[in-house]
Amino acid sequence: MSQLFTPLALRAVTLPNRIAMSPMCQYSAGPDGLPTDWHRVHLGSRAVGGAGLILTEATAVRPDGRISPQDTGLWSAAHVDAWRPITAFVTGQGAVPGVQLAHAGFKASTWRPWAAQRGGVPDSEGGWTPVGPGDEPFVPGYRTPTALDPAGIGEVVEAFAVAAGRALDAGFAAVEIHAAHGYLLHEFLSPLTNHRTDGYGGDLAGRMRLTLEVARAVRATVGEDVPVLTRISATDWVDGGWSVQDSVVLAGQLATAGVDLVDCSSGGASPAASIPVGPGYQVSLAARVRREAQVATGAVGLISEPEQAEQIVAGGEADLVLLGRELLRDPYWPRRAAAKLTGDGGWPVQYGRAH
Repeated sequence: MSQLFTPLALRAVTLPNRIAMSPMCQYSAGPDGLPTDWHRVHLGSRAVGGAGLILTEATAVRPDGRISPQDTGLWSAAHVDAWRPITAFVTGQGAVPGVQLAHAGFKASTWRPWAAQRGGVPDSEGGWTPVGPGDEPFVPGYRTPTALDPAGIGEVVEAFAVAAGRALDAGFAAVEIHAAHGYLLHEFLSPLTNHRTDGYGGDLAGRMRLTLEVARAVRATVGEDVPVLTRISATDWVDGGWSVQDSVVLAGQLATAGVDLVDCSSGGASPAASIPVGPGYQVSLAARVRREAQVATGAVGLISEPEQAEQIVAGGEADLVLLGRELLRDPYWPRRAAAKLTGDGGWPVQYGRAH
């Protein structure tokens, strides 16, 4: 029996299988961060393709939390209305719609990847002044952030909580907190980017404080039945940076704060990172966090073959596999994997004559 195609219960929600669509920025939102038909087709086709959990791209909790001016958001009633037909379609295909709530921190207000320009978007082109743990830009050419004071930090926590409530109104059945890839929460976690000397910096407890406050606030907002996930960068891949052992400590405290699964990615805090990219290169991070923190984890990172994904789950390295680039290449990868591993792809009746 394939373990990849067994259900996964997270609180009151049951994923039909252990395959999730990893959050992938599309940089294609309409004015003011509203999702468009592109998002409906992009997310909806992967639901038709058989992924059990469909996670949106990093969706900003405030306008200044967008990576680019073309990122999606969830800071107003208009966003709720725009997301509803998308979540309804995903749900109708038997998948679970989840939103990744995010704040880009000092990586905000940048050009989308295919723009001719690089670095920070000026105010004259729709950009803004970002915020961060300090006033140092990520790299030269990015915009210089304003350091968040305690009141500003409180506003960020509140923004995550309010956006989580809007997510439920919009039809999302799961919420993921983005604390990875050098964005705001990760900026506070990593000693490479957090040089504060107040209660939100310094030792590990101080650097974890904001992420844990966000997790507790989101859990309080969504109630006891809704799954809450958190994506972390389990290592910075830089000596003296955030480490896997730090992630084990954080994961345990996130579980206490009400987080149900820790999605283990890596990197993003420093351009100096030396990352050993290869098939499944981050799986060992999820396995260690799962084993040592005794929490459910998700594995991500160049997972491309059905047998590879099966072994990750069956071998107890992670409870969930998240596919990114492979689902961009083939939205129907889960159906093909099911056919290979179980003999039945479970194709929609509309596509039945092709199989």
